[in-house]
Amino acid sequence: MSVLLFMEGDDLSLQALTLARSLGEVKAVALDGPYAPAAWAAALVDAAEGTDAIVAAGSDRGNELLAHVGARLDQPFAANVTAIDGDVVTRIRWGGSLLEKARLHGSPKILSVAPHTQPAAEAVPVEQLALPADADASVRVLETVSESGGGVSLRDAKVVVSGGRGVGSSEAFAIIEELAGLLGGAVGCSRVVTSAGWRPHADQVGQTGTKISADLYVACGISGATQHIAGAKGAKKILAINSDPEAPIFASADYAVVGDLHAIVPAISAELRRVRGQ
Repeated sequence: MSVLLFMEGDDLSLQALTLARSLGEVKAVALDGPYAPAAWAAALVDAAEGTDAIVAAGSDRGNELLAHVGARLDQPFAANVTAIDGDVVTRIRWGGSLLEKARLHGSPKILSVAPHTQPAAEAVPVEQLALPADADASVRVLETVSESGGGVSLRDAKVVVSGGRGVGSSEAFAIIEELAGLLGGAVGCSRVVTSAGWRPHADQVGQTGTKISADLYVACGISGATQHIAGAKGAKKILAINSDPEAPIFASADYAVVGDLHAIVPAISAELRRVRGQ
């Protein structure tokens, strides 16, 4: 089977490469310049002539782009696939709360790979595609605005310390910020926190926020709604701190501390300072 793989130049694309290689011989391609989904899809369709499958990472861009490709080819598109066996794909649904097996009809097969479900492959040569002369670029990115603030981003952080409703207020996030700083990590939060205006949306971990892949995720006062776990499950280890022993997040945690986060988080920070002689 011949496979055309759209690469975005990040770790998610290298994860997609792992699954793509399980299907057959892979040709990796990329596009440069301002993002124009319809125009980029036209370039992918041209490059995919004669191939058996078109694959991309299950990122926001990858999913949008392949949806355009599917529309142009009048073929079904399976998003967030974790495995494929012949015509049967296994994919993540409902924010990660269930796995669905479905038959993917049509040719070429069009699918995106669910983030953090495959090991990253070694980088391969990537061919840069040119846009067709008649491609529709009427919808395109005109400007990219970077997130405000310095420090480590949620996507890149090796440690993320998040707070939920249990933190209590925007001012109380000072203890979350302190611990994140001591661990060289980033500060995150749950959706209810952004809805309350305590933290900006850029800090939100979850299905409608940022999906992280940290080595350690420390969840403080977060109940563990399905949408939040969908964004946190890419972390290698999860430490949950909550006063409610029945909090759903404990079912997903590797380590659990039942107690008042306002006492526990400062105690952890104090111990880190003591060990480091600060």
